[in-house]
Amino acid sequence: MHGLIGKMKAASGQRDALIAILLDGIGGMPGCLSYVVARDPADADAMWITEVWESPEHHKASLSLPQVQAAIAKARPIIAGFDTHIVTEPVGGHGLSA
Repeated sequence: MHGLIGKMKAASGQRDALIAILLDGIGGMPGCLSYVVARDPADADAMWITEVWESPEHHKASLSLPQVQAAIAKARPIIAGFDTHIVTEPVGGHGLSA
């Protein structure tokens, strides 16, 4: 498995709008085992995105999907920046098969 954990910052006051874009149309991404977006309680403009994929290739391929391309285009104007980016190797957990 291939995991990613990243912190993203929205333009001031736009976090909920950005979260809505990120969560819209996430179904149907081949190889995506988990995609979680969480508010950062310590920063009103930040969120954490945690992803688990069958492989790095599945994640890379997802970036070409029409719904992902549309979300990127829609979100780009309200993304203020990216912070932490961590690659992990998930070994299992609730909701994931080992």
